[in-house]
Amino acid sequence: MPNFETKSGNTLHGPMTWIASDVFIGRSLEAYGQYSAHETVLFQAFIAPGSTVLDVGANIGVFTVALARLVTPTGRVLAFEPQIPVFELLSSNVETNCLTNVSLYQAGVGREAGTLNVPTLDYAADGNFGGVELSQDTSQGTSVDIITIDSLNLDACRLIKIDVEGMEAQVIAGAGETIQRLRPIIYVENDRKQNAAELILALLGLDYRLYLHLAPFYEPNNFYKNTNNYFGESVSANMLCLPQEVEQNIEGLPELKAPEDLVSILP
Repeated sequence: MPNFETKSGNTLHGPMTWIASDVFIGRSLEAYGQYSAHETVLFQAFIAPGSTVLDVGANIGVFTVALARLVTPTGRVLAFEPQIPVFELLSSNVETNCLTNVSLYQAGVGREAGTLNVPTLDYAADGNFGGVELSQDTSQGTSVDIITIDSLNLDACRLIKIDVEGMEAQVIAGAGETIQRLRPIIYVENDRKQNAAELILALLGLDYRLYLHLAPFYEPNNFYKNTNNYFGESVSANMLCLPQEVEQNIEGLPELKAPEDLVSILP
Protein backbone atom coordinates (compact mmCIF):
# COMPACT_ATOMS: atom_id res chain seq x y z
CA MET A 1 0.00 0.00 0.00
CA PRO A 2 1.29 3.53 -0.75
CA ASN A 3 2.29 5.71 2.19
CA PHE A 4 0.24 8.60 0.85
CA GLU A 5 -3.46 9.29 0.35
CA THR A 6 -5.11 8.75 -2.99
CA LYS A 7 -8.52 9.80 -4.19
CA SER A 8 -10.71 8.38 -6.93
CA GLY A 9 -13.57 9.65 -9.01
CA ASN A 10 -15.35 9.53 -12.32
CA THR A 11 -13.66 11.95 -14.70
CA LEU A 12 -14.07 13.28 -18.23
CA HIS A 13 -12.34 10.25 -19.77
CA GLY A 14 -13.28 7.58 -17.22
CA PRO A 15 -12.61 6.55 -13.62
CA MET A 16 -9.26 7.74 -12.28
CA THR A 17 -7.22 7.55 -9.08
CA TRP A 18 -4.79 10.33 -8.23
CA ILE A 19 -2.43 11.52 -5.49
CA ALA A 20 -4.54 13.55 -3.08
CA SER A 21 -1.71 15.99 -2.31
CA ASP A 22 -0.91 16.80 -5.95
CA VAL A 23 -1.57 20.52 -6.30
CA PHE A 24 -2.10 20.53 -10.07
CA ILE A 25 -3.23 17.22 -11.57
CA GLY A 26 -4.81 15.90 -8.39
CA ARG A 27 -6.49 19.15 -7.43
CA SER A 28 -7.82 19.63 -10.94
CA LEU A 29 -9.28 16.12 -11.13
CA GLU A 30 -10.87 16.48 -7.70
CA ALA A 31 -12.35 19.90 -8.41
CA TYR A 32 -13.26 19.63 -12.08
CA GLY A 33 -13.11 15.97 -13.11
CA GLN A 34 -10.57 16.84 -15.78
CA TYR A 35 -7.07 18.20 -16.29
CA SER A 36 -5.91 20.56 -19.05
CA ALA A 37 -8.74 19.43 -21.28
CA HIS A 38 -7.83 21.95 -23.99
CA GLU A 39 -4.87 19.74 -24.86
CA THR A 40 -7.08 16.71 -25.46
CA VAL A 41 -9.41 18.79 -27.64
CA LEU A 42 -6.40 19.78 -29.75
CA PHE A 43 -5.29 16.14 -30.08
CA GLN A 44 -8.71 15.20 -31.47
CA ALA A 45 -7.96 17.21 -34.61
CA PHE A 46 -4.93 15.09 -35.44
CA ILE A 47 -5.53 11.58 -34.12
CA ALA A 48 -7.60 8.99 -35.95
CA PRO A 49 -8.63 5.46 -34.99
CA GLY A 50 -5.71 3.11 -35.51
CA SER A 51 -3.05 5.71 -34.74
CA THR A 52 0.10 5.00 -32.73
CA VAL A 53 0.74 7.66 -30.08
CA LEU A 54 3.51 8.18 -27.51
CA ASP A 55 2.82 9.76 -24.11
CA VAL A 56 6.28 10.67 -22.80
CA GLY A 57 5.95 11.77 -19.19
CA ALA A 58 2.56 10.18 -18.66
CA ASN A 59 2.23 10.78 -14.91
CA ILE A 60 -0.93 9.03 -13.63
CA GLY A 61 -2.37 8.66 -17.12
CA VAL A 62 -4.83 11.51 -17.62
CA PHE A 63 -3.72 11.90 -21.23
CA THR A 64 -2.83 8.23 -21.65
CA VAL A 65 -6.45 7.25 -21.02
CA ALA A 66 -7.79 10.02 -23.25
CA LEU A 67 -5.40 9.15 -26.07
CA ALA A 68 -6.20 5.44 -25.81
CA ARG A 69 -9.86 6.23 -26.36
CA LEU A 70 -9.07 8.48 -29.33
CA VAL A 71 -6.98 5.87 -31.14
CA THR A 72 -9.59 3.17 -30.35
CA PRO A 73 -8.67 -0.49 -29.80
CA THR A 74 -7.24 -0.62 -33.33
CA GLY A 75 -4.52 1.87 -32.35
CA ARG A 76 -2.02 1.89 -29.53
CA VAL A 77 -0.51 4.19 -26.93
CA LEU A 78 2.98 3.82 -25.49
CA ALA A 79 3.22 5.60 -22.12
CA PHE A 80 6.42 6.35 -20.20
CA GLU A 81 6.67 7.39 -16.53
CA PRO A 82 9.80 7.17 -14.34
CA GLN A 83 8.36 7.77 -10.83
CA ILE A 84 7.50 4.39 -9.29
CA PRO A 85 4.49 5.46 -7.15
CA VAL A 86 3.13 7.53 -10.03
CA PHE A 87 3.72 4.70 -12.50
CA GLU A 88 1.75 2.36 -10.23
CA LEU A 89 -1.23 4.74 -10.40
CA LEU A 90 -0.78 4.99 -14.17
CA SER A 91 -0.94 1.19 -14.40
CA SER A 92 -3.98 1.08 -12.14
CA ASN A 93 -5.82 3.73 -14.14
CA VAL A 94 -5.14 1.94 -17.42
CA GLU A 95 -6.39 -1.33 -15.92
CA THR A 96 -9.46 0.28 -14.34
CA ASN A 97 -10.45 1.69 -17.72
CA CYS A 98 -9.99 -1.73 -19.37
CA LEU A 99 -7.57 -0.35 -21.95
CA THR A 100 -5.84 -3.17 -23.77
CA ASN A 101 -4.18 -0.92 -26.35
CA VAL A 102 -1.70 0.72 -23.94
CA SER A 103 1.90 -0.37 -23.38
CA LEU A 104 3.50 0.98 -20.20
CA TYR A 105 7.18 1.70 -19.55
CA GLN A 106 8.48 2.50 -16.07
CA ALA A 107 11.34 4.52 -17.50
CA GLY A 108 12.50 7.95 -18.48
CA VAL A 109 13.14 8.97 -22.07
CA GLY A 110 16.18 10.89 -23.23
CA ARG A 111 19.04 11.42 -25.66
CA GLU A 112 20.71 8.07 -25.02
CA ALA A 113 20.22 4.89 -23.00
CA GLY A 114 21.46 5.01 -19.43
CA THR A 115 20.20 5.80 -15.95
CA LEU A 116 19.18 8.89 -14.02
CA ASN A 117 17.81 9.40 -10.54
CA VAL A 118 14.30 10.24 -9.42
CA PRO A 119 14.65 12.43 -6.31
CA THR A 120 13.30 11.27 -2.97
CA LEU A 121 9.83 12.77 -2.61
CA ASP A 122 7.19 12.92 0.09
CA TYR A 123 4.01 12.13 -1.80
CA ALA A 124 2.00 12.72 1.38
CA ALA A 125 2.95 16.41 1.37
CA ASP A 126 1.51 18.96 -1.03
CA GLY A 127 3.52 19.03 -4.25
CA ASN A 128 3.50 19.20 -8.02
CA PHE A 129 4.25 15.58 -8.87
CA GLY A 130 3.95 16.31 -12.56
CA GLY A 131 6.90 18.69 -12.21
CA VAL A 132 9.61 16.31 -11.00
CA GLU A 133 13.04 16.61 -12.65
CA LEU A 134 15.36 13.66 -13.12
CA SER A 135 18.93 14.13 -11.94
CA GLN A 136 22.44 12.73 -12.34
CA ASP A 137 22.90 13.06 -8.57
CA THR A 138 23.17 9.51 -7.23
CA SER A 139 23.53 10.55 -3.58
CA GLN A 140 19.79 10.27 -3.00
CA GLY A 141 16.71 9.05 -4.79
CA THR A 142 15.99 6.03 -6.95
CA SER A 143 17.77 5.04 -10.14
CA VAL A 144 15.60 4.74 -13.24
CA ASP A 145 16.38 3.47 -16.72
CA ILE A 146 16.50 5.99 -19.56
CA ILE A 147 15.58 4.79 -23.04
CA THR A 148 15.36 6.50 -26.42
CA ILE A 149 12.42 6.67 -28.76
CA ASP A 150 14.65 5.51 -31.60
CA SER A 151 15.35 2.28 -29.69
CA LEU A 152 11.66 1.35 -30.00
CA ASN A 153 12.01 0.85 -33.77
CA LEU A 154 8.46 2.00 -34.36
CA ASP A 155 6.79 1.23 -37.67
CA ALA A 156 4.17 3.95 -37.17
CA CYS A 157 3.79 7.06 -35.04
CA ARG A 158 1.15 9.75 -35.45
CA LEU A 159 1.81 11.85 -32.33
CA ILE A 160 4.54 12.23 -29.72
CA LYS A 161 3.37 14.09 -26.62
CA ILE A 162 6.28 15.19 -24.40
CA ASP A 163 6.14 16.60 -20.86
CA VAL A 164 9.45 15.81 -19.18
CA GLU A 165 10.42 18.83 -17.07
CA GLY A 166 13.40 20.26 -18.89
CA MET A 167 14.47 17.13 -20.80
CA GLU A 168 12.36 17.87 -23.87
CA ALA A 169 15.30 18.61 -26.18
CA GLN A 170 17.01 15.42 -25.03
CA VAL A 171 13.91 13.38 -25.90
CA ILE A 172 13.88 14.94 -29.37
CA ALA A 173 17.60 14.19 -29.81
CA GLY A 174 16.96 10.53 -28.97
CA ALA A 175 14.09 10.38 -31.46
CA GLY A 176 15.83 11.92 -34.47
CA GLU A 177 15.72 8.86 -36.72
CA THR A 178 12.09 8.13 -35.82
CA ILE A 179 11.08 11.73 -36.47
CA GLN A 180 12.80 11.89 -39.84
CA ARG A 181 11.37 8.53 -40.94
CA LEU A 182 7.78 8.74 -39.65
CA ARG A 183 7.24 12.53 -39.43
CA PRO A 184 4.90 12.47 -36.43
CA ILE A 185 3.12 15.47 -35.01
CA ILE A 186 4.93 16.55 -31.85
CA TYR A 187 3.24 18.22 -28.90
CA VAL A 188 5.85 19.33 -26.40
CA GLU A 189 5.92 21.42 -23.26
CA ASN A 190 8.23 24.43 -23.53
CA ASP A 191 7.83 26.56 -20.41
CA ARG A 192 11.43 27.09 -19.31
CA LYS A 193 13.18 30.13 -20.70
CA GLN A 194 16.63 28.60 -20.19
CA ASN A 195 15.73 25.60 -22.38
CA ALA A 196 13.40 27.22 -24.90
CA ALA A 197 15.93 28.18 -27.56
CA GLU A 198 17.58 24.75 -27.73
CA LEU A 199 14.23 23.01 -28.15
CA ILE A 200 12.91 25.43 -30.76
CA LEU A 201 16.10 25.25 -32.83
CA ALA A 202 16.12 21.45 -32.67
CA LEU A 203 12.58 21.22 -34.02
CA LEU A 204 13.11 23.87 -36.68
CA GLY A 205 16.20 21.91 -37.72
CA LEU A 206 14.00 18.85 -38.24
CA ASP A 207 11.89 20.92 -40.67
CA TYR A 208 8.85 21.46 -38.45
CA ARG A 209 6.45 24.38 -38.09
CA LEU A 210 5.93 25.37 -34.45
CA TYR A 211 2.81 26.86 -32.91
CA LEU A 212 2.38 28.10 -29.35
CA HIS A 213 -0.49 26.52 -27.43
CA LEU A 214 -1.31 27.99 -24.02
CA ALA A 215 -3.66 25.56 -22.28
CA PRO A 216 -5.45 27.04 -19.24
CA PHE A 217 -5.71 24.89 -16.14
CA TYR A 218 -9.22 26.19 -15.47
CA GLU A 219 -11.99 25.56 -17.98
CA PRO A 220 -15.39 27.10 -17.04
CA ASN A 221 -17.28 24.38 -18.93
CA ASN A 222 -15.59 21.59 -16.98
CA PHE A 223 -16.86 18.05 -16.40
CA TYR A 224 -18.13 18.80 -12.87
CA LYS A 225 -19.55 22.23 -13.86
CA ASN A 226 -17.54 23.76 -11.01
CA THR A 227 -17.48 27.55 -11.37
CA ASN A 228 -14.72 28.07 -8.78
CA ASN A 229 -11.41 28.91 -10.42
CA TYR A 230 -8.58 27.60 -8.22
CA PHE A 231 -5.82 28.24 -10.77
CA GLY A 232 -6.37 31.85 -11.79
CA GLU A 233 -4.78 32.65 -15.14
CA SER A 234 -2.26 29.79 -14.97
CA VAL A 235 -1.59 28.00 -18.25
CA SER A 236 0.56 25.19 -19.56
CA ALA A 237 2.91 26.46 -22.30
CA ASN A 238 3.29 23.92 -25.10
CA MET A 239 4.22 23.80 -28.76
CA LEU A 240 2.25 22.05 -31.47
CA CYS A 241 4.82 20.99 -34.06
CA LEU A 242 3.84 19.94 -37.58
CA PRO A 243 6.10 18.68 -40.36
CA GLN A 244 6.57 21.35 -43.03
CA GLU A 245 5.10 19.00 -45.62
CA VAL A 246 1.78 18.70 -43.76
CA GLU A 247 -0.63 21.10 -45.45
CA GLN A 248 -2.90 21.98 -42.58
CA ASN A 249 -3.90 25.47 -41.53
CA ILE A 250 -3.58 26.17 -37.82
CA GLU A 251 -5.94 28.93 -36.73
CA GLY A 252 -5.73 30.77 -33.44
CA LEU A 253 -2.22 29.64 -32.48
CA PRO A 254 0.75 31.98 -33.07
CA GLU A 255 3.59 30.49 -35.11
CA LEU A 256 7.06 30.47 -33.57
CA LYS A 257 9.71 31.03 -36.23
CA ALA A 258 12.64 31.75 -33.92
CA PRO A 259 13.52 31.24 -30.24
CA GLU A 260 12.93 34.90 -29.41
CA ASP A 261 9.28 34.53 -30.41
CA LEU A 262 8.71 32.34 -27.35
CA VAL A 263 11.38 33.65 -24.98
CA SER A 264 9.73 37.07 -25.03
CA ILE A 265 6.49 35.48 -23.79
CA LEU A 266 7.80 33.23 -21.02
CA PRO A 267 8.17 34.73 -17.51
